[in-house]
Amino acid sequence: MKYFKRLVKNIMRFYNILLIVFLINSCSEKETPIVIETGSVTDIDGNIYKTVKIGNQWWMSENLKVKQYNNGDSILNIATKGFYSYFDTARWRSIKDTGAYCIINDVNQGNYYEKRFGLLYNGYSVIDSRKIAPEGWHIPTDEEWKELEMHIGMSEAEADKSNWRGSNEGTKMKIKTNFDENVYIPDTDQSWKNEFQLDKVDTWGTNESGFAARGGSCKFYKGTDGNPGVLKSGFWWSSTPENNNIWFRNLEDDKTNVFRFHGSKNYGMSIRCVKD
Repeated sequence: MKYFKRLVKNIMRFYNILLIVFLINSCSEKETPIVIETGSVTDIDGNIYKTVKIGNQWWMSENLKVKQYNNGDSILNIATKGFYSYFDTARWRSIKDTGAYCIINDVNQGNYYEKRFGLLYNGYSVIDSRKIAPEGWHIPTDEEWKELEMHIGMSEAEADKSNWRGSNEGTKMKIKTNFDENVYIPDTDQSWKNEFQLDKVDTWGTNESGFAARGGSCKFYKGTDGNPGVLKSGFWWSSTPENNNIWFRNLEDDKTNVFRFHGSKNYGMSIRCVKD
């Protein structure tokens, strides 16, 4: 009888050890979920933007599309009409000391590009004292961009470099898809889908950071469209000057890292704002 009890006790002890080992292994195999804190902010025009907390910073996770300064003055609109047509490039590149915006393309499709990618602003609007960021927010400095990049994995040494830097931080910042069927597009003309070969550029990144960068392209200082173009690249201003230029960031569909350089105030780029 004593032998039997001892045997049962040893068997129970053995199974308890197996259970503990199983539980430890099960817990270690489970990934800790990434909790992304989100919110919203409204600009002076009433546009509501999604926001996301990345590290210690709150960022807009959508591009700015405000059309007036915070004092109510209108921002100069250099209109785009039609597919790559009727954009006044001469007027765009002749602007000096005046904030202006445009839409990369407006093909009379329910303002799809404005809704999806926001507006492209020149550098003069970035530095205008009347301010275009929502109240309590501002256009990020070059150092605030670096803080974002370093939080999602870039080293400080890499962040301080120019041109393409880092490894996969760009992928973590880019939205999973550049295309949204829920944004209204009339059925009368779907040719623009073939123009951009959406099957090749629809998947863009992982968006692990929650930043949700989209490929809104840019306008070069001469007023020409950026290359490789909408859906394939995105450009965002900082507020930090470099001589007569301003630092910016660029992401592209075939690159996993982040481009940092400075450009003319006559460039047109997207804007993301960060909370004060």
